Amino acid sequence: MVKVPAITAFFWIIKVLATTVGETFADFLNEKLGLGLSGTSLIMGGALVVALIVQFAVKKYIPVIYWVAIVLISVAGTLITDNLTDGLGVPLWLSSVVFAVLLIATFAIWYRGELTLAMKSIITKKREAFYWLAILFTFALGTATGDWLAEAVGLGYGLSALVYAVSIGVIAILWKRGLIGEISAFWIAYILTRPLGASIGDLLSQAPKDGGFGLGPTNTSYIFLAAILASVIYLSTTKKDQIKA
Repeated sequence: MVKVPAITAFFWIIKVLATTVGETFADFLNEKLGLGLSGTSLIMGGALVVALIVQFAVKKYIPVIYWVAIVLISVAGTLITDNLTDGLGVPLWLSSVVFAVLLIATFAIWYRGELTLAMKSIITKKREAFYWLAILFTFALGTATGDWLAEAVGLGYGLSALVYAVSIGVIAILWKRGLIGEISAFWIAYILTRPLGASIGDLLSQAPKDGGFGLGPTNTSYIFLAAILASVIYLSTTKKDQIKA
């Protein structure tokens, strides 16, 4: 059985919800609970390791296990970039370049060994390992580029979200017209949904004086976690996103 879900509308909806939670929940643990970057990174890193062990252990795609891992790896990707930027002073543009290179290298090694990057081909432990490594780098890259565009360039959260949404729409049109391959379109869109979700999360959670709606990271996290839970329960019941090799 394939270890990942089919690419449906629900996939993209939950993906954006998860990326938004990745941004706001990291802020909630870091700032509201006072754990700091180090404490938050340690706790969420441990939780991610446990989630991935469970994900690798199961024999097929199970929505709740898969999406818990996605939410946690979203938080981890955010924290990696935050630690580099806030902890080590690495410029966001440099983090973006580094993660882009690491992601391209992962794809190159993955394709060289397996001759495919398709989601429906994730049926072995090796391919699954490449898949999750690529996912981690997409989240870290998306966080770095999203923050760079919104903060360093000064577009703000709302305009940044619009830019990423339009970019995803362009990719979809190019794919529909046969100008870009299905697998390439998927991974480009996957990368772009990370900064899209992060921009939405910041837009909702940040104070009005900082260009947000002022919901705060706690309320924003609760809202999106509830939406993810409802979606996962629906998919677990209907099995509409399960595919076979």
